[in-house]
Amino acid sequence: MIKTLYLRVVLTFSAVVVVSVFLTFHIVMLLYTNRITTEVQASLLKVGYQLVEMSNEYQPIKLETLLEGSTQFNDSYSLFLFDDSGYQASFGVEKNNDRIELDQQRVTSVLHGNIYKIETKNFIYADFKESTNLMIGIPLAVNGKQYALFVTPKVSEVARKQTRNTIITALLIVLLIGSLLILVASRYIVSPIKKLTLATNRLARGNFNVNVNIKRSDEIGLLAEGFNHMAGELKQLEQMRQDFVSNVSHEIQSPLTSIRGFSKALRQSALQEDERHRYLEIIERESEHLSRLSENLLKLASLESEHHPFHPTTYDLDEQLRRVVVFFEPQWSEKELGLDLNLPRVKISADADQLNQVWTNLIGNAIKFTPHQGTIQIKLAAKTDRVVISIQDSGIGIKKEEQERIFERFYKTDHARQRGSGGSGLGLAIVRKIIERHHGSISVASEPGEGTLFTVILPIFTYS
Repeated sequence: MIKTLYLRVVLTFSAVVVVSVFLTFHIVMLLYTNRITTEVQASLLKVGYQLVEMSNEYQPIKLETLLEGSTQFNDSYSLFLFDDSGYQASFGVEKNNDRIELDQQRVTSVLHGNIYKIETKNFIYADFKESTNLMIGIPLAVNGKQYALFVTPKVSEVARKQTRNTIITALLIVLLIGSLLILVASRYIVSPIKKLTLATNRLARGNFNVNVNIKRSDEIGLLAEGFNHMAGELKQLEQMRQDFVSNVSHEIQSPLTSIRGFSKALRQSALQEDERHRYLEIIERESEHLSRLSENLLKLASLESEHHPFHPTTYDLDEQLRRVVVFFEPQWSEKELGLDLNLPRVKISADADQLNQVWTNLIGNAIKFTPHQGTIQIKLAAKTDRVVISIQDSGIGIKKEEQERIFERFYKTDHARQRGSGGSGLGLAIVRKIIERHHGSISVASEPGEGTLFTVILPIFTYS
């Protein structure tokens, strides 16, 4: 079993080279066989016509003498002579191998004046059996007697071996050079994959500070680029996880510490009644904080699972916003905030309970982070197929680098931590998820010290 990619690539490429050389040899032979055959036949015909002209001109008494002299003068071909009695004479061949087996019908056809271009595999020589040779047959008349003269090219065994050895040597050289080039090319392919493998192992061990430096524009380069992007995303996700653990641990630890401390204080028998009530109120408030944190965690998990109940109904969105504003009246009245409401009547088809949580969170945050005697504007605008809700406050604002992360799960801005507002960093993540389930969008625009604007766009008819 081949276990390394390098060996697989080398063997695959080597097999490709061998098969390519084999097929190339046969394809070339196939393409040039007809051309070679035609040229050889033309040469044989020329020789045959020259012999016929000489025979017609000189009318030799003994034709065999003329043909024997011709083969001695030019040893590149062999001659075979037949007459109507079946007589056969050969010229230009070894005396021990001077007979061939040829179809009598073909001989008869040439004797009757036809010219044949014959390709056959049925010539039987002692030293080269079933050799593919070309043979042409020409009618020849001397002294009133009809002959059939067959001419075939003569290739020596030494020439055959030299040609065969030359071809084999050339193929072996091509195979050797190709294999060496394959070894080099394989390293070019496998080397970056080894780098990716090492980086992957480091990533699997929890080291997210990995970066594969592969500058290529092919698929491996794209793979390396994708790996680096994945490593960056995992690093950011790990940082978010750590922030979440830190935030949740802090959110849980603080109320638990208060509950434990005041519970121990309640055991004191000399405790005044008013102090006892105050301690109980603190325990109740911290318990409610823990309950809200647990509820938000469960709700976000439910929304992320895509199995959260979704019940769209048609209702007045402007009335829903007014009810949320009234719900927060104690808070904005205590801070003497000025509220500017522009809420024309707009009907929408959506999940009222989920959107109510969106407005509660956004308006609650606006009140929470707006200073004493500040202002909050809530506007509702209806378009053809969507509604736009904007919530503008004159609060402390959000830094540019924080605006990109406030909708992330478990993220809390520095202002939220410093003010000890009791938030868990899950509210805006829940808001975004609910709006996405309604096929809408939410955006934020803010400058530190100049307030914050949240804009929500929702389709009038929402189905999930």
